[in-house]
Amino acid sequence: MGAYARFAAACVLGALGSLSPGTATAAELVILVNQGAAPGVRALAAEFERVSGHSVTVVQPDDATLERRVNDGTADLVTGNPGAIGERLRDGEVVAGTVTPFVLAGLGLSVRAGAPKPDISTVESYAATLRAAESIGYSRGCSGTHIAEGIAQLGLVDELADKTVRTQGGPVTDFLARGDVEIGIQQTNIMVDVPGSDYVGPLPGVLNELCRSDVGMLTASKEPDAARAMIEFMISPEAAPLLRRTHAEPVNP
Repeated sequence: MGAYARFAAACVLGALGSLSPGTATAAELVILVNQGAAPGVRALAAEFERVSGHSVTVVQPDDATLERRVNDGTADLVTGNPGAIGERLRDGEVVAGTVTPFVLAGLGLSVRAGAPKPDISTVESYAATLRAAESIGYSRGCSGTHIAEGIAQLGLVDELADKTVRTQGGPVTDFLARGDVEIGIQQTNIMVDVPGSDYVGPLPGVLNELCRSDVGMLTASKEPDAARAMIEFMISPEAAPLLRRTHAEPVNP
């Protein structure tokens, strides 16, 4: 039996072990995801369902819904950048010992669909593209922090201030599709193949800082065995190619 088949069998056994006596259905897991991890988690959830028999619902909630569901027993796992997950651990919302880094995503640039694609192959050409753009949108959170740091490294903070929008309420590609900005910068894994925008490529060199997402089991989870099995799957060798297909990298290659 190969490694993948052994893992699948283990997941099935875990699924059966997590069932209450007399039940005939597998566990129903809910994962609350941050925007940057959503594509990878959806890919992992689909495969975990296949090999384990559990069902997995991936939810990307707004802030108010996230805070409610973290504590009300209607979700089992939560993902987020290390700082956010660390706060939940300190607040007792996440079970100690379950916090697990699982995915890394780099930064990329997109333009409105059909617009000319600028040269961003070098730090110098990227800086020139930013100077020439009529408007620039980039996100908040981890990617926004790194993008802002890169603009500061280039010495362009003041020059770009009047034409820069810090986006919220949706991915940068939404703003591109509506024509709100000319170029958008965010994590590559949530920019590729999005209608209304065309992906140009990754940011060059040292400006392409990676953003990490971690996962942890919620203290309020009603399916702890299945939740732990899902975490194990998310860092398994079988998870790596699934994450790469979403233009992200596993923390453990």
